[in-house]
Order: sequence, then structure tokens, then C-alpha cells
Amino acid sequence: MADAAQDGARRVLIAADKFKGSLTAVQVAERVTAGLRRVVPDLEVEAMPVADGGDGTVAAAVAAGFERREVKVAGPLGDEVTAAYALRGDTAVVEMAEASGLQRLPEGVFAPLTASTYGSGELLRAALDAGARTIVFGVGGSATTDGGAGMLAALGARFLDDGGEPVAPGGGGLAALASADLSGLDPRLAEIELVLASDVDNPLTGPKGAPAVYGPQKGASPDDVAALDAALAHYATVLAGTPGAGAKAAEYAESPGAGAAGGIGYGALLVGARFRAGIEVMLDVLGFAPALERADLVITGEGSLDEQTLHGKAPAGVAAAARAAGKEVVAVCGRLALAPEVLGGAGIRRAYPLTAVEPDVAKCIAEAGPILERVAESIARDFLS
Repeated sequence: MADAAQDGARRVLIAADKFKGSLTAVQVAERVTAGLRRVVPDLEVEAMPVADGGDGTVAAAVAAGFERREVKVAGPLGDEVTAAYALRGDTAVVEMAEASGLQRLPEGVFAPLTASTYGSGELLRAALDAGARTIVFGVGGSATTDGGAGMLAALGARFLDDGGEPVAPGGGGLAALASADLSGLDPRLAEIELVLASDVDNPLTGPKGAPAVYGPQKGASPDDVAALDAALAHYATVLAGTPGAGAKAAEYAESPGAGAAGGIGYGALLVGARFRAGIEVMLDVLGFAPALERADLVITGEGSLDEQTLHGKAPAGVAAAARAAGKEVVAVCGRLALAPEVLGGAGIRRAYPLTAVEPDVAKCIAEAGPILERVAESIARDFLS
């Protein structure tokens, strides 16, 4: 690595995602900074924690200077939770996992058929009440598979059974859906820019749809998956005959991103959202381009660098943007499952896993911070000293 060291890189941009279960993105940046400066004490470091639209998105926005706002909303099981969104000027960053994420369920409890996105709709409404004209809606990490019906209900839609009563919450309740009324949707939705930020492009239903692909990780059995898939297909059919949705309802069910976060992407598309890769949106919102211009070396990363990383995850997005700007990129991670040539193809010069310092995976998870500092020392010696 002597050639890299001779480049004289003296300003580093750390744009890494969280190490899930071990370190937040902010903590990753802090630990990498500490390790780098142990080798190069006067090093200029700029930290820009990033996220791809899933859990951690609001924290990344707050770290970039957005104001954290808290509001009481319904959790996925209907109990009240305190959820946060981020606001700067008339731009809001709303993270559905804050209201409707798996972390909002009691430990060991899943509710694949009944978990609702109602609280996510309440979060969006709070952002509208705060004057947001652009809302980045980050979706991922959901406990729900309700096609966004709960979110739409919180924004004024009505979903009724054949007796004229509201259907039960959750994707399972949609099997009893007889009619929908979108006339009461908040009119402000038509006046703003709503960006659906996600790292998945699945359709709503079918073999690659939300229930089949993501239902099992939310506790859905094979029978639950089948029931949810049928219920969401029925939901889309009913909406196709509903004024205000019509033909768009069937089209959106097949659109990339419709299946994101248990189908909440579908609900967002119905109210005019524009789908974009989550990391691309967040890099724009966080002001990544000017920070990148100031940097000589970029350090990105996440808990596991693997095949999923290459499909819209934060490190791949950071590396693509950095490569386009002619900047060198290295990555830190807990676990590395990509060959050097694959990393190179993604624009990452070299990856530094915690397991290269500490082979015991359990120890890497438990002591991720100190080990990451040692990894950062290696980067400093290889690229900066």
C-alpha cells in the first residue's frame, strides 16, 4: 500500500452506515476517527453518517444538521410510542421504522397478520403539520405487511368491510376489504414532493412480493405468507375500482418499490410518491457531493459487506458516487463476504473487516468499538501515514 500512502491523502470523509446490533452510524464514525488519529494526530476528518432509508435514516439526518422532532404515534400493535422525524427548513426525513419497525415490537413477539403502519401515516402527517414541502420517506425494517393501508387510514382513507365497518388492522384484515374511500386523504399530499426512499425494488405481491420475500423475517409462517399475499392482491383489486386510485392501483402494485417495507411503498406510490434508491436520496439530502469534493480518501462500510451490499445498500451508493468523482474508497465492516475483485468492481479499493483483527465473531459484535479503532489504525498506516 506504499503507493496509496505516497498520494498524500490528508482529509478523510467517513460515510459509513451502522453496524447493526453493535454500533450506530454515528458511533462507527467516532471510532474510525479515533483510530485514524492515533496514527495521524493532525488528520482532518469529516464525518457524514449515512443510511439507505431503513432504520437509522433519521439519525443520519440529525447528524447532518437536521432538527430532531418527536411525536406520539401508534406503534405496529396500536400501543402509543414516541417516534422521531427530522426537519430542516421545509424538508423532512421520515423513517417508517420509527413508528412501525420491528424494533417497536416486544422482544420475541411478531404480528405478521395484524401489525399496522398507522403510526407511519401519523408521522407523515406530523411532518406536513410542521410545514414540510419535501418529505423523504425512508422505508425498511418494518414489522408490517399491510400494503400501507394503515398509513393511508391515518392520512384520511377509509377501508371498509361488507358491513361498512373498518377492516381489522394489518395485512390479514385486508382479506375482508369490500370497499375503499380515498376522498378524505389529506389534500396537502397533492401539494408536496414525497420521495419513497428504499433499497428494495420488489413488487407488492407474487414470488418476489412483500409477503413471500420479507414475510418470514417478520414471523410469517408459510400459511401466513399465502394469506398475506392473497389479501394484498385483493386489496390492490379493490383499489383498482376505487375513485382516486383506479387504473394506477394495478400498475403501482407491479412497480419497483411497491413491496418495500411490507408494501408501504405501494401506499406511498398511491399518494404520489416518487421511488428512488434510498442511499441516492440520502446522499443528496445530507450534502454528500460537496463533502466528497473536500475529501482525499473516503471510508464507507456497514456491518456485513456481502451480496446484499451491492444491491442498493449504503456502501455501494457511497462508493459509486466517490468513484464517479475520482476519489479512492476503502470500507470497514464486521464481516466480509465479497472477493477483492467484486469489491473493486463496486469501487471499493480494499475492505477491512473486524474479523481480520479478532476472529471470534461473538467478540467482534460485543467489542465492535475498540476493534474498529484498531482496524482504523491499519487504514491510517496503509493509506495516510
